[in-house]
Amino acid sequence: MTAAKAPKAKRVLLTGAAGGIGTMLRRKLKGAYAELRLSDIAAPKGLGRDETFVQADLADLAAVEKIVEGVDAIVHLGGVSVEQPWDAIHRANIVGGYNLFEAARRHRVKRVVFASSNHAVGFYRRNRRIGTDAPVRPDSRYGVSKAFGEALAALYADKYGLRVLCIRIGNVTEKPADVRRLSIWISPDDLVQLVRIGLEHPSLTYEIVYGASDNARSWWDNAAAFRLGYRPAGRAEDHLAHALEGQARLPPDPIGDLFEGGPFCSSEFAGDPETRGG
Repeated sequence: MTAAKAPKAKRVLLTGAAGGIGTMLRRKLKGAYAELRLSDIAAPKGLGRDETFVQADLADLAAVEKIVEGVDAIVHLGGVSVEQPWDAIHRANIVGGYNLFEAARRHRVKRVVFASSNHAVGFYRRNRRIGTDAPVRPDSRYGVSKAFGEALAALYADKYGLRVLCIRIGNVTEKPADVRRLSIWISPDDLVQLVRIGLEHPSLTYEIVYGASDNARSWWDNAAAFRLGYRPAGRAEDHLAHALEGQARLPPDPIGDLFEGGPFCSSEFAGDPETRGG
C-alpha cells in the first residue's frame, strides 16, 4: 500500500464489531492504531482485556454520540447485513446510518470507512463490466440501504468535510464458495488493505471502490481503488476447484444467474427477465 502511515495516536471506532467481518477486522487491525474502540448491540465473543467495547444501538443517536466521542476515524460495519423486512432495514441501516454520520459531524471525526455492498449494484447483468460511476441498481431492500449510505456519505463529505471511503464489499472469505463469488471475492487481507487506505490515505476526500481481490472474472472496474494505491494480493482463480465444488451443491437459479446480485435478485422476483437489469 502506498498511502501514508497512520499517526500513532489515531483512535478508531469499529461498529458492528461482533459480526463476521467485524471479528476479522478486529483481529487484523489489532496494534495498528493506538486505540481500537469496538461497538455493537451485543459484546463480541472472546473480548480481550486489552480491548475496549461500548454497547450501542445505532438507532439511538445519543448512544451513537457516546461511542463516537473522542475518536479520529470510524470503520462503519454496523447494521443489518442481509435482506430483511423494511422496518428492520430502515431502523438499523437508514436511521442508524444517518445517526453515525451525524454523530461523526458533531464530534469532528476526520474519516469514515463505510461498508457498502455489491448489492447496491446487484441488478446489473453479468455480461457487463461496470465502474463506480455506474448508477446504482440495488437488488434488495438491503441494497437500497447501502445506496442510501453512499449518498449520505457523499453529503457529509461534500458539505461537512468528512473524508469518506465507501467499499462495495463483494464476499469476504478465505476462499470463494461458488462460481458467482469467483467474480466478487475479496480475501480478508485485501479488505484490510482497503480499510487502511480509507483510514490513512492523505488525499482521500470521497471515493467509492469495489471490495474485490485480483479476480480474473470480475464484473467491476476498480480503477478508483488502484488510483488510491490498492494492490490486491488474493486471486480467486487460485481457488477454482473449491468454488466449482460449492457450485455443484447449489440448486438451479435461472434468474439469479443473470445478474450480479445472484439470489438477492431472484428472491421475490416478479418482473420480465428479458427486460430487467442493466
